[in-house]
Parts: sequence; structure tokens; C-alpha cells
Amino acid sequence: MRHLVKIRKLGRTTKHRESLLANLVVSLIQHNRIKTTLAKAKAVRPLAEKIVTLGKKGTLHHRRLAIAKLGNESAVSKLFKEIAPKFQERKGGYTRIIKLGHRTTDAALEAFIEWTDVVIEAPVAKVDAKAEAKTETPATEAAAEKPAKKTTKKKAE
Repeated sequence: MRHLVKIRKLGRTTKHRESLLANLVVSLIQHNRIKTTLAKAKAVRPLAEKIVTLGKKGTLHHRRLAIAKLGNESAVSKLFKEIAPKFQERKGGYTRIIKLGHRTTDAALEAFIEWTDVVIEAPVAKVDAKAEAKTETPATEAAAEKPAKKTTKKKAE
């Protein structure tokens, strides 16, 4: 029976699992949303919540604890400067898991894990003025250049 067993082993050794979860949290901090398997998303959620709580406290001691856990100073600085202040009023529930369904290759359940209060900006496609002009002119020129087809019937001989 698995009573009171909270850790998800994910089929890995302890060191491998800890580094995997730390890397997933770093990716979540850097990209605000990551796509992973449902089991990994559920395993990374408690660690991400605890790291945000450290960020909300904001002291040097808590910054060093976060660096020791994650091993990435740039991610910790982004956490303390940008992400944690947005959650200052919230007492928990900093992440959400969105289920995506089965992956086509191995049928593993996939999910997004993302911050709840951080706005995720969609990437904007860069369009040049020259590219717009090129796409508009061939369509109008092609319509203007094509004359109406003459319908001629072959004479039966």
C-alpha cells in the first residue's frame, strides 16, 4: 500500500530525478509554460510552488536556497525580480496543469504546466513592408494579365 507516499519516482534514481525536476522548474521560469508528460508535470508542481514561495520571501538566504535547489542563478534572479512579485497577494496555487491528450509516438499523456498569474504573450510573426507589397502585387497583376479564354470547338472532319 502506498499510504503517505508523496514522492513520484518517475523511474529514475534520486539524483537523476532531482536534476530533472530542477531543470523543468528552470525551463518553467524561463519560458513561463512548458510542455511535458503529465507525470512529470504533476511531479514538478510542488517544487515550483516551493521555489515561488522562496522568491516571495525575497531575502538573501532564500535566494541562496533557491540557487542551491535549481543550480541556475539567472533563472533565480528572474524568479525573484519578475515572477514572485506577481504572486505577492496569492497564498498558493501558482501553477496550473492543462492536459493535452496522448502523444502520437508513444501514447504518453502530455500536459502544459504554466504560471497562473503570468500573462503568456503569443509570438508575433514579423512581416516586412516589402514582403506585404510583394504578396499584394502578384495577385493583382496575375488577374489583370490573364485574358478571357476563347472557347473554340474543333471542327469534326
